[in-house]
Amino acid sequence: MKFKGFQLYTSFLWVEAMAIFPFILLKRERPGATLLNHECIHLRQQLEMGLVLFYIWYFAEYLVRLLQYRVHYLAYMHISFEQEAYRNEKDLSYLSKRGLWAFLKYV
Repeated sequence: MKFKGFQLYTSFLWVEAMAIFPFILLKRERPGATLLNHECIHLRQQLEMGLVLFYIWYFAEYLVRLLQYRVHYLAYMHISFEQEAYRNEKDLSYLSKRGLWAFLKYV
């Protein structure tokens, strides 16, 4: 994992971390490698799709999953971008071997 984005620490963040290319917003100053890797996977997704398309797809997929599961947490966990990031966050070499548009395996 080479590029870790530009890390910004903000105590008012409602989640542990969030990736908005090229930044990783963090709630704590010392994030673990797994959390950083998860967010770096999102940065790669955003870079290959472009920010606008990424967020349109993310939000649209969230709405579809919300209709499907009727629970926010389940909808969030079944978004393809999150599936890819959660399933590969512990593999710190994942980004070096990740193929283009790899999130499509999780749609």
